[in-house]
This record gives sequence, structure tokens and C-alpha cells, in this order.
Amino acid sequence: MQALGIDFGTTNSSIALASGEGEVELARFSSATGLTDSYRSLLYLEQHLERGIKNLKSWTGPAGIEKYLAAETKGRLIQSLKSFLSSRTLTTTDVFGRRRTLEELIARILKDLRSEAEEQFGVEIRTAVVGRPVRFVGAESGDDSGYSEGRLRQAFRLAGFQSVEFEMEPVAAAHFYESTLDHDELILIGDFGGGTSDFSLIHVGPSVLARGRQPQDVLGNSGLGLAGDAFDAQIVKHLVSPALGAGTQMRSVGKILPVPVWVYAKLERWHHLSLLKTKEVMDMLRSVHAQAVEPERIAVLLHLISEDLGYQLHRSVQRVKIELSAHEQAVFRFSDGYIELEEAVTRSDFETWICGELGQISGCVDSLLQGAHVKPGQVDMVFLTGGSSLVPAVRRIFEDRFGEERIRTGNEFTSVARGLALKGLADTRLR
Repeated sequence: MQALGIDFGTTNSSIALASGEGEVELARFSSATGLTDSYRSLLYLEQHLERGIKNLKSWTGPAGIEKYLAAETKGRLIQSLKSFLSSRTLTTTDVFGRRRTLEELIARILKDLRSEAEEQFGVEIRTAVVGRPVRFVGAESGDDSGYSEGRLRQAFRLAGFQSVEFEMEPVAAAHFYESTLDHDELILIGDFGGGTSDFSLIHVGPSVLARGRQPQDVLGNSGLGLAGDAFDAQIVKHLVSPALGAGTQMRSVGKILPVPVWVYAKLERWHHLSLLKTKEVMDMLRSVHAQAVEPERIAVLLHLISEDLGYQLHRSVQRVKIELSAHEQAVFRFSDGYIELEEAVTRSDFETWICGELGQISGCVDSLLQGAHVKPGQVDMVFLTGGSSLVPAVRRIFEDRFGEERIRTGNEFTSVARGLALKGLADTRLR
């Protein structure tokens, strides 16, 4: 008896196989730095001319990163595809002159994930329990989330999956946490991904497993379409964009005008960055460069976009965010031989920049408790998972409400996949 769980994330994905009496095995993926449990949810494409015929080649995950970094002439690197699922206007995109649907692009990543898992686990994979956020990025209603889930289901079908069951990501994390318990608890799960922050209040424990989980065990779910990427955006806004011309001016028809701000808003969002490399945008930026009061800054922006340096920039932002989680100050560095950015930043600065996002997370947690008619003192334990759960300011939200002694963490990047596999195994036993 076996069950597969897939956590297809905005930034990283992971796969787990549950079997026997609940043993869980994680898929491991080769990368330049060794084996890893996380598979980068990205797609890299190049167009090659072979015998006069244009052929499109593509790579995903760690292989995609390595091909992209090694390429002298960059192809197209696409990240955070999951963040587009709620968009009813973005149905296709141009890839070297050919239209591709969003579902096809996501399926390309999922197909490689399935192949990797089949090879490692030695089983044919056609069914899986798949995680989904409580609220997809950009979703403003239940219909929007339903639409997003439908598109994700279609992507799995295109990738060769015959049957897919969805489970809320924080509920999946609860399944994992429950596997460590020898007593019953009412827990609050906080799952912080790249694009979404999700929360669940749920009864877990041995007696729940013995009688079978019931709908009333889940007291409530809540979520926001913001998380780690939103924190990253604030770092870009305050440390990077000013060096690239944000807030500067240009001369146009005898007037002094601000440089267009919408470009920098796109720059702050990883899943929009690759969309800037179009003829229309590049022509506009060249015109801005010719009229700019500080053209050297616009030249840096043009270089960043034309050389498709989003991945390298993202890596620098991630590095300083991680350092600020461990230390009170850090130095942001980004260099590619043409661009040289270096600036000191304190944890206090960072927390000031993200105070709006922290306020929304706090409000979401409070709303969930109020809606479930549960007081903080009634919650036995809080389990935090996902990369952004390591940010001290995020952790303080829960410490202030529940006390440090009731906070648990662990397996931040794989707990959802493990829980999804355990959920699938439990469902298999009930059939």
C-alpha cells in the first residue's frame, strides 16, 4: 500500500512517498551543490537552429538553473508559474514565436518531477495527493480559487497524471505534525510559501486517526496571497530599484517627468520579471535611457532585463533575507561584472519595510480565531512551516499570541509533501 504526495510550490517543489505503516520517503534531486529535497519550480527554454530548423529545448529544476547559468546567450527563464493560475487574462504567453498555455508550461515542470519520482521510487506514478493554498495568489473570491485549482488539475493531466486529489497545504502540514503525536491536540498550522500564507485550526491526534478524520475536525482555514515573495519585493524596492533609476527623472518635450514606475513594480515580482524582456518594453526603456537625467542608472536596468538576470538577483535577495533571520545586520551584494551593488541593511530596516505584510498576516490569524470562536489560550500548539516561518518578525506574531513555549517548527520545506503522502495513505486504507 503506497501513496504519493506532491507539494508543487511557487518557488520550490517536493515529493514524498508513504507506504507500510506510515513510513515516508522523500524524493531527492541532484544539483550543483549535491542532493536536495527541494526542486526549483522553474522552467528554462532555449531555441536552437539545427539543420535549418528551429527547435525548442527546455529544462526544469536544478538542471534548468545549471543550463541557464552556463549559457553565454541567455534563453528564457520562467519562475513562479503557480502565481499566474488565478489570472483569467494570462492564458498563453509567447515562447520564441509560439504560443504556449500556462498549463503546458507548468506541465513541463510536473512531467520532470513525475519522471524523477518514478525513477527513484521504482513505481509508475499516475495518481497523487497534491497541495493547494487556501487562497491562490491573486484570487479575490472562491470562484477565483476554484478556477486556479481547475487549471492546476489540467496541468497535472497534461503531465501524465490520471487522478489528482487536492488538499489544503496547511491541513497537509497538520497530517505530518500529527504523525509525531502520542496525544490529541487542537493546533494552529501556519504554512508560509513563496506566494501564499495559509492557516488552519484543526483537531489532530491518535483518537482522530483511530475514528477517522471528520469535516468538523477542521475548525477553519484562512489564507493570504502573500508570503516570501512579498518580503523579497520589499528588499528589491528599497535596496535595488533606486540603483536602477526608480524615483529619478527624464526630460520629455521640454518637461521634467518621473521615470515610469510600473517597470519597477514588475521588477519586484519574480513571476513578472521574465515578461519585461519584450521588444516593446526594451524599446520603451531605450527611449527613457536617451532622455534620462541619470542615464547610467537606466543603463543598469536595461542590462538586468536584457541579460535576464532575475535568477541571480533573486539569489542575492534570498541570501540577505536568510542572513537577516540569523543576524541583526547583513550586507546585500549583487554583482555580474557590469552591475555592482553593495549596501548594508539591518533587521530593523527589513522589518519596517515588511510591516504592511506582517499586519495582514496578523489580521488573517486573528480573523481565523474569531471566526472559529477559539481563543489563543485554547490552542494547544502552533506548528509553523515553510521558508518564511524562519523570519523572526513572522515568528513573533505567534509568540505574542500563543507564547514561545507553544511554537513548534521543523521540516520547513518538506512537511507539506510528507503530510500529503500520509493523507493519501490514510485514504487508501479507508477504501
